[in-house]
Amino acid sequence: MRIEIRGAEKLSFRERQVVILKESGKSTEEITRTLKVTASTVATLYHRARSKGYEVVIVLPGNVMGIFGGEDENDNDE
Repeated sequence: MRIEIRGAEKLSFRERQVVILKESGKSTEEITRTLKVTASTVATLYHRARSKGYEVVIVLPGNVMGIFGGEDENDNDE
């Protein structure tokens, strides 16, 4: 699985860092420790990034969902 942020070019470097960590499921507390900033800075950067607009896309490789590719042996029961 790969996470892609579309519209990231609109964001500053620090905004991108916060977005990546937030969208990866990190808490504000974890982000403050990782980036060595305050919680209010994280909130400001995240709010600013959201106002600029970006889209998070999950890219799944190959047949990870089991809906493409070869036939399932149970398909013959229909």
